[in-house]
Amino acid sequence: MDDIVTRDQRRTEATRDERGAEAPARPTREEAEAAVRTLIAWAGDNPDREGLLDTPRRVVKAYEELFAGYRQDPSEHLSRVFDDVDGYKDLILIRDIPFISHCEHHIAPFIGKAHIAYYPRLGVVGLSKLARIVDTFARRLQTQEALSSQIVNAIDGALNTRGVAVMIEAEHTCMSMRGVKKDGVSTVTTQFTGVFRSQPNEQTRFLTLLRGAH
Repeated sequence: MDDIVTRDQRRTEATRDERGAEAPARPTREEAEAAVRTLIAWAGDNPDREGLLDTPRRVVKAYEELFAGYRQDPSEHLSRVFDDVDGYKDLILIRDIPFISHCEHHIAPFIGKAHIAYYPRLGVVGLSKLARIVDTFARRLQTQEALSSQIVNAIDGALNTRGVAVMIEAEHTCMSMRGVKKDGVSTVTTQFTGVFRSQPNEQTRFLTLLRGAH
């Protein structure tokens, strides 16, 4: 009985997600595996047959990896700033950062590349940290539009840049595997701050450099 009370209390304890909305407390691993068994049965198969016996465990383990971004703090990747860059103040561009995320509407993958540019004000971060920022946000249930905005806001907030530009190109399997079933369709989103927003020629420079890589 005590275990039941504890479980029910945990379910009703509200927490806040990264967007400030109330979210239920995280279920136990056993509860997550039971949910997978339910979905297998709902799909029409037998979760007790040999080939599916370990599937709930594997799915939960995979979810830990695919959605690891919920347990990561993006600000940690941008906490170390290098000031000794001999006064460099020009554009820094990282192209073709691959990522895999999941649409929050169908939990179906969308796969693509992110391109990030910024104008430093006081210092720069290690190049790999920008890729880690993409991964942190991508490994959450997302829309592509929100992913673009989150990357920009994290970089701008941590580095106090003179401007950040992000372009994301991705193919959504929720569109290619179900619904209209249109394969090969790509979605492009952009987000700009600072000089990229106030000076159209900076957007042109950013896009020109991207086109030159393809």
